[in-house]
Amino acid sequence: MSEEKEKKKGKEDVEELREVLSVVSKEIPGLIKGIVASVFSEEAGRDMGKAAAAFYKQLKEAGMPEETAVKMTENYVSVFTSLGEIMKRSAGGERRAKGEDIGEEISRKVQEKLAEKHREKEEEEEDEE
Repeated sequence: MSEEKEKKKGKEDVEELREVLSVVSKEIPGLIKGIVASVFSEEAGRDMGKAAAAFYKQLKEAGMPEETAVKMTENYVSVFTSLGEIMKRSAGGERRAKGEDIGEEISRKVQEKLAEKHREKEEEEEDEE
């Protein structure tokens, strides 16, 4: 009799596991997609740009040479985009192309902002002379 109970309990455990896995397989992709969408939202892009600009500014104020400050800022931004890339891959291929476009756009905007700040600083230095 105890052997029958064990078999019945084993079948119940298998069925319960099947139900849990079914729920997980339905919920996890949606959660990952939601996280990816929040990482690549307009607001997240603005925040990332502000963080990159602040990072660059701190480097320059600390006396870092321009080329080094730009390279370090690019590396700083790449940390965010690398994390985003990992998340995109987790979410599936359909978002990959759009996410890459967004990542490239963020990188381009950061580079433009850095160039603008560099030009402004050069103009200020010229005006002081």
